[in-house]
Amino acid sequence: MGNKNKLQRFAENLTFSNLFQYRYEEVVNGFSLKGKWKPEFFKNNYPLTLELGCGKGEYTVGMARNYPERNFIGVDIKGARMWRGLKTAQEEKLKNVAFVRTRIELSEYYFGEQEVDELWITFPDPQIKAVRERKRLTSPRFLQRYALFLNPDAIIHLKTDALLLYDYTREIIEQGGHLLLAANEDIYGSEIDSEVTRIQTFYEKKWLEYGTKIRYLAFKLNPEIFQKNK
Repeated sequence: MGNKNKLQRFAENLTFSNLFQYRYEEVVNGFSLKGKWKPEFFKNNYPLTLELGCGKGEYTVGMARNYPERNFIGVDIKGARMWRGLKTAQEEKLKNVAFVRTRIELSEYYFGEQEVDELWITFPDPQIKAVRERKRLTSPRFLQRYALFLNPDAIIHLKTDALLLYDYTREIIEQGGHLLLAANEDIYGSEIDSEVTRIQTFYEKKWLEYGTKIRYLAFKLNPEIFQKNK
């Protein structure tokens, strides 16, 4: 994508009422919707699903279409990619969709205690080098952050093409005593018929063309491990 297109998308992003992007200082000093997304922005009390690393927003928008009685928020740092999801949500007049442009490390400043009822992590960077393990979005460091805003019954979904990240996350689940709900090393070679397979991201479609296996995990956090670390 050329710089001109990026600039045009950044400019149009500013016109969308469901995009939230702030400077670091503004967020850490107190984000006004933290803990209040449902009553003040969505104007309802429906469950809230968060997608981390939402990219073009295919999952956020796709689930919003399928589940009008849920709220959905996509989080990513790439504003030019996020533009597509924002644009589609506006064109389709979807009222249960919002996007937050920020680093995932700052998510805890946007969402209050037990505010999020479900979490999707779709095709994150697997951070292959061992020295970058802490940057994996299913590392203990990140799971502890998610525990600050997840409902205790919230399900975390991971969808990835990376065997390394899949195996790593399974180990983290086991080591942390988290509750494993589903594990599948080849969802399209199985009989899964749900949003796990019905909704595909742009890059997922590309990988499928090359015959890449898509892997999936679902689990719930063990609250005791985070209480011990407080």
